[in-house]
Amino acid sequence: MPESIKTKIMRWGFNFFPAYRGTGARITYIASDWREVRVKLPLNWRTRNYVGTTFGGSMYGAVDPIYMVMLIKILGPSYTVWDKAASLHFKKPGKGTLYARFVLSVEETARIRAAAEAEPSVERVYPVELVDKDGVVHAVVEKILYIRKRGGGGEGNVDIAVNQG
Repeated sequence: MPESIKTKIMRWGFNFFPAYRGTGARITYIASDWREVRVKLPLNWRTRNYVGTTFGGSMYGAVDPIYMVMLIKILGPSYTVWDKAASLHFKKPGKGTLYARFVLSVEETARIRAAAEAEPSVERVYPVELVDKDGVVHAVVEKILYIRKRGGGGEGNVDIAVNQG
């Protein structure tokens, strides 16, 4: 699915946002329905560690917010989505540009919606591979996300009573 004007603007905003820009990564594509996002992490002076390979913090930072933002955009304002935990597993030193691809299917988001109707909260685990141009995996980041339907009580809900008198 091609990018829309809205997702192109969002991609541009992400890439210039200081916290994300500092990772050295760049988002290269956001599908107009937010079901696919692609990230590129070049090896350069900003992302190189002491031994000349890609800094692990840049690897993690490059992928950190993506699934959370995708789910917020897809599920809409009726849901709360938070990153809960993450782990980074190094497989091979990054000696060049690395790429990550994030995909959320219609079926996956339907399962999330159904689970959020039945349970107070839902957790989902998403592995993200950082690969080189040949598809060789250099690191895997495992993201755990917390999702809940709003309005059912619990954390994050605030009820405000207004006294009009």
